[in-house]
Amino acid sequence: MRARAPGKLVLSGAYSVLHGAPALVAAVDRFVVADSAWPASFVTDEVAEAVRRGLVAGPCGFDAKQLREPTADGGSRKLGLGSSAAILVASMALGLTDVMDDGSRLGARIFPDALDVHRKVQGGGSGVDVAASCFGGTLVCRAREQLLDVQPIALPGVTLEAWACTTSASTSDMLGKVRAFGASEPVRHRALMNRAREGAEAAVLATSGGGFIDAIDAQRSALLELGRCATAPIVTEEVAVLHELARAEGAVLYPAGAGGGDIALYVGERPSSDALRARASALGVVPLGLRFGAPGVELG
Repeated sequence: MRARAPGKLVLSGAYSVLHGAPALVAAVDRFVVADSAWPASFVTDEVAEAVRRGLVAGPCGFDAKQLREPTADGGSRKLGLGSSAAILVASMALGLTDVMDDGSRLGARIFPDALDVHRKVQGGGSGVDVAASCFGGTLVCRAREQLLDVQPIALPGVTLEAWACTTSASTSDMLGKVRAFGASEPVRHRALMNRAREGAEAAVLATSGGGFIDAIDAQRSALLELGRCATAPIVTEEVAVLHELARAEGAVLYPAGAGGGDIALYVGERPSSDALRARASALGVVPLGLRFGAPGVELG
């Protein structure tokens, strides 16, 4: 038996989702495949915890190469597409063949336990990547105490493009630096989180492409300052340069999720221009060709 679960990209609400803001997350058409017939050559911490809890009968093999990008030396690097969540969700799905005819029910069965396992192993976090792998599509997620409220959402008329940056980022390192800044300068930290949260709320409520773009830009601005205060490169230099060019075209280019590298997102009312793509290519930033709104976990 095989199961596959999609990766994800956080479109809005990074960092501020941990402070009550809504996050927008989209499943993307790159998948982890788990197969009960494959031997397990590697067991993630999340799957090991699921086995300990009896949620997975035993580790199985999986293929997560779609969530990585080949490198010039013949290796690969992570893209920040939520591979740990997708591996966990696909592995848990293999034991639920009784719901293989109903994908929405499969994701709903897995989600609560997968969310709890992932948060425990990760030491917290919003869990939006687990939601994307379970349910697919584009979702608005709100943390409510220990729960995560998840609802599908349709974005206003915008074009989304994912571009691979030149560096890989450590989400845990970025979050750690931001937490340290919050502990040392709580008033300033709170003010920046409030700005980011207001932008995240505006993104969910936006009814036009222009309004959505402005809401994303408000968050980008807050996260740029947050990164400077926390000495964390949330908005990398290359993304900042490309954003100025994108903004001149009425678009925004900003970090996906926690930032620091991995993937940048372009949001505009029309596709990126040839000039912007040429400048990005010169900086080593290349389009990934991802499709947004992929289906959630599936069996078969």
